Amino acid sequence: MVRHAGLIPAGGQVLDLACGEGRHTRLLAGLGFQVSAVDRNFEAISKLQSVPGVRATQLDLEGDDWPLAGRTFAGIVVTNYLWRPRLPDLLAMLAPGGVLIYETFMLGNEAYGKPSSPAFLLRPGELREVAEAAGLREIAFEEGYTASPKPAMRQAVCAVRD
Repeated sequence: MVRHAGLIPAGGQVLDLACGEGRHTRLLAGLGFQVSAVDRNFEAISKLQSVPGVRATQLDLEGDDWPLAGRTFAGIVVTNYLWRPRLPDLLAMLAPGGVLIYETFMLGNEAYGKPSSPAFLLRPGELREVAEAAGLREIAFEEGYTASPKPAMRQAVCAVRD
């Protein structure tokens, strides 16, 4: 995420989806972006309420209705989260020139801990395929084992909407 954050158009709104404790939210706000931080965890969101440049909102991202419908963002950041039914909705919110930075766990991670269910693990090449199907141009793609911050099988894509 850090390596590609500078590609997000300056002055644009950024979505940190399933932001958790907000480490990326804080980083992006520190870089001068206006960040919409969303998560279902009220406690995590409440810790971000006072961060300058951040609009933190508690939302159910896995319900029947997509709570972010109609919004667009210059940047979308997702880490350690996967809900396949909403991937098309998520990618549709990326504005022209906008940058997607997405990184999460992939198959094989069950050997290292949670998540271990295939429902929450990407298949090889899946983020690349999803970005391409949404008409995004790939900037970078990585997948495989990582030792840091803890041993895991990860997959990441950075892509832009031309």
